[in-house]
Amino acid sequence: MTRVLEGRTALVTGGAGGIGAASALALLRDGAAVVLMGRRREALEAARRSLREQVAGATVEISVGDACREDDVQAALQQAWALGRRLDMVVATVGGGGFRPLLMHDAASLMAELELNIASAFLAIRHASPLMAPHGGAIVCISSNAARMTCRWLSAYCAAKAGLDALVRAAAEELAGCGIRVNAVRPGLTRSGASGPLFDNPAVLGKFVAQMPLGRAGEPDDIAGAVRYLAGPESGWVTGQSLAVDGGSELRGNPLLDEAVAAVYGEAALRAVLAGSIPDAT
Repeated sequence: MTRVLEGRTALVTGGAGGIGAASALALLRDGAAVVLMGRRREALEAARRSLREQVAGATVEISVGDACREDDVQAALQQAWALGRRLDMVVATVGGGGFRPLLMHDAASLMAELELNIASAFLAIRHASPLMAPHGGAIVCISSNAARMTCRWLSAYCAAKAGLDALVRAAAEELAGCGIRVNAVRPGLTRSGASGPLFDNPAVLGKFVAQMPLGRAGEPDDIAGAVRYLAGPESGWVTGQSLAVDGGSELRGNPLLDEAVAAVYGEAALRAVLAGSIPDAT
């Protein structure tokens, strides 16, 4: 039986990460050929071995590079295009941020989070589009429920993901004439390398889970299922959307994590921030 993505090619940025590798697996199982992009060769090679073990005969290549560097992104996209002399799907998973009070940010730290979350997706969209234009394609970005819900101490990350969602909508409108669909997935708290410390802290994890009607935090496969839908032909009449996959978190809200932030920055600094003062030390 022909698999629905047979003959199609994809690039997954952040391909060695939890969501990236799970998304690649979902595409490979339905017949796509995939290039994994990431900064660490060893991690990419390990991800490729794992994917090939799970999908016999899978076409998986790696491209070492930084998703925020234009030349690296172009090289990875060309590598994916060369697999079948076409590019059909791009999954842009690179992003992240950390808990940091607003008054302890400066312009440089704010811009670093905007670049990581918005510029990485912009470069993928910008340079994938000319390769997709002859036949159309699908681009899926990984946003966050922080794009829609304020989370105390995550001001830069919230702003970055809200900006990413706006970019997805604008890109979807502009690229529709080329047959290119652009969508996003908004995960809630999901297990990954970056979120590992939260999953290792039962007290903090419990606060997040208490805000999830479905009663558990997310796993990479939860997000990959939504990515696969938005990347594939089943969503052929869907563009400019940001789909929450978060256990229902957006029905409630984000927890307050003052104690965890105080453990990092100190009680005195947190008190100063809450009083509207800039702490002496950051």
